[in-house]
Amino acid sequence: MAAEKRTRRKSFKCSTCKKAFNAKSALNHRRVHSDERPYKCSQCNKCFKRVTYLNQHLRVHSDERPYKCTHCNKYFRQSSHLQNHLLIHSGEKPYKCTQCDKCFRWSTDLKRHLLIHTNERPFKCAQCKKCFRLSAHLQNHLRIHSGEKPYKCTLCEKCFRCSSHLQDHLRIHSGVRPYKCTQCDKCFRGSSHLKRHLLIHTNERPFKCAQCKKCFRLSSHLQDHLRIHSGERPFQCTQCDKCFTQKQTLHDCEKRSARDKERFTCWMCDEYCYDHCGYLYHMYKHMQR
Repeated sequence: MAAEKRTRRKSFKCSTCKKAFNAKSALNHRRVHSDERPYKCSQCNKCFKRVTYLNQHLRVHSDERPYKCTHCNKYFRQSSHLQNHLLIHSGEKPYKCTQCDKCFRWSTDLKRHLLIHTNERPFKCAQCKKCFRLSAHLQNHLRIHSGEKPYKCTLCEKCFRCSSHLQDHLRIHSGVRPYKCTQCDKCFRGSSHLKRHLLIHTNERPFKCAQCKKCFRLSSHLQDHLRIHSGERPFQCTQCDKCFTQKQTLHDCEKRSARDKERFTCWMCDEYCYDHCGYLYHMYKHMQR
């Protein structure tokens, strides 16, 4: 009898995917295959397939957050957001990578991680042809070309391309270092800084050079290394016109040049001498006058 009731309850079959539903669910499911969005937000004209999606969206405008975490009193718009948040307190990481056994709290994090193994980069910059794993990374990258820095610090008026960069910067003013290494108790301002640091403990080097098989902890270190093979030197010193493969080497050269300029500038006539011998000879000429 119970089985018969369940069959009767799911008496509507989808002609597209052959799934069975009851009458109400069948109406909602039909919109999965179509672009029909009958539920419209009166404030921003955004449309939705289900009335529940519209109700969730309306909380963006009202800023209503009815779901409260009992551990830290944080509030959320959706119950699913609260469930995801609770995993932080429980430490549970239910989503496991089948290739490297790494575990994640959220399915979205696992999906992002899997792109590392496939090396899939579907989002391409139209200006420099650089490819990215995530759409958000491409959007941040495009601001390099446009020069746009929409995130402004209210304390020192410094501007940033990404909101995460602004959040990291604000911790310079506050002195807060919320990201703590569990192995050596070192603390960091940004989560990315902690992730980089953790590679020291694990000795993990996931970025491999295809030409000489050398491995690196960071993608940026691999990119620097690849310039050894290509001979590319994109970083030019403004003081001495020398070119370098790495940005850090450029910064070191510019600092050294600035110090030398100060050291070998004549205090009597402000003429700059290129080295210590030249400076001594120049001062000798002043003494002969």
